[in-house]
Amino acid sequence: MLKKQIFIGFVIGLLSLFSGTLFALQEDVWLMLQKASQAARELSYKGVFVYQSGNASKSVQLTHMNYGQGEYARMVVLDGAPREVFSQGSDVVIFSPKNEKIMIEKKRGQNMFPALLPSNMDALKASYQAQNNGTERIGGRDAFVVSLTPKDQMRYGYKFWVDKEFGLLLKTMTLGERGDALEQIGFSQLTLMDGQNMDWFKPKFDPSKSYVMDQEGPAKASSSDMDWDVTQLPSGYRKVDQVKQSVQGKGLPVTQMIFSDGLASISVFVEPLGKGVIPKIGHTVVGATNFFALVNEGHQVMVIGEVPEAAVTQFANAVSFKNKK
Repeated sequence: MLKKQIFIGFVIGLLSLFSGTLFALQEDVWLMLQKASQAARELSYKGVFVYQSGNASKSVQLTHMNYGQGEYARMVVLDGAPREVFSQGSDVVIFSPKNEKIMIEKKRGQNMFPALLPSNMDALKASYQAQNNGTERIGGRDAFVVSLTPKDQMRYGYKFWVDKEFGLLLKTMTLGERGDALEQIGFSQLTLMDGQNMDWFKPKFDPSKSYVMDQEGPAKASSSDMDWDVTQLPSGYRKVDQVKQSVQGKGLPVTQMIFSDGLASISVFVEPLGKGVIPKIGHTVVGATNFFALVNEGHQVMVIGEVPEAAVTQFANAVSFKNKK
């Protein structure tokens, strides 16, 4: 009897040790992602990354610098129509030589690669399970491979390759509901930068041309000015912004709400339906992006997000109009 009790105690001790080790490993995975989030914003680097979605691909040159006086980045699209995006903190300038136009706006909703991960992992921990999938070599660099599996059908899964030495995100992949790759972004070239030379932080333009500057952009929408809201949000999502903007070809402004779980981003657009306007109704999918449209109280509701169909459908059906006295 005594031997049996000793054996049972030994087994319980092993299980406790195993569960404690497993918990530590899970925490280490979240620490890897935390480090990747910090590295993307704190390091200075230059490289070329390739975005792939279905048969479409695009190469982008990225330069990022943080030297204590602020965070600066410049992205140059290398394929198709020329386009440059400059950011300083939350301010973004989009420079389009082809259209001879400069647009100034604020960062909204989703962050840009490789700064895709939030600074706080708590929201992600509530919606995803993290797992360490070993190591792989990406662009000549050793990387930890981390997968995030969603806890419900309201978001996609993700796979991240995190640089072993510097913690920078080298590659990310969005996984569909069957585990198939919907899109991926990864560095094909990457070098860390030293020094504080800012000569690179300026656009290429033709000085003989006159450029149009658009500083209007979307205006912050006040909750008191809105006669609708999104109720019964899926678990893990919260509203991060709401704006109202004029859209070319539309007589009335369009209101947009942006929701996020810390990684996935969903936009809800609502606009009054003008007389004779044919509304859009139904579901459409393009690559990883799902669209769902319906009509509610004489308004066109359109939900767009890189999330499963179930998520955009639930958001669209959760739009509720306030009773006006």
